[in-house]
Amino acid sequence: MGEISIKINIADRVYPLRVTVEEEEIIRHAAKLINEKIKELQDNYAVRDKQDLLSMCVLQYATGMIKAERKLENQDQGLEHSMHELDALLSNFFKK
Repeated sequence: MGEISIKINIADRVYPLRVTVEEEEIIRHAAKLINEKIKELQDNYAVRDKQDLLSMCVLQYATGMIKAERKLENQDQGLEHSMHELDALLSNFFKK
């Protein structure tokens, strides 16, 4: 599909973007989450500078992403280990 032009507002700044139709909903949702997190940080901490709020927001989302990636890697390693165990069991079974 083709690209469309949209405007996204993050931390009271407007960013014009060209995105695919498939990406639009995801990008709008991401911008909404960012703005909500900025508001939450602003309400809970004595920080008013938008740059500081954006930095804190990015740090929280990046930390969450790294945790999710590590969890997925650990699940993949666990699955691989289980497959090797199953392979060894089946190999031993069919050798008998």
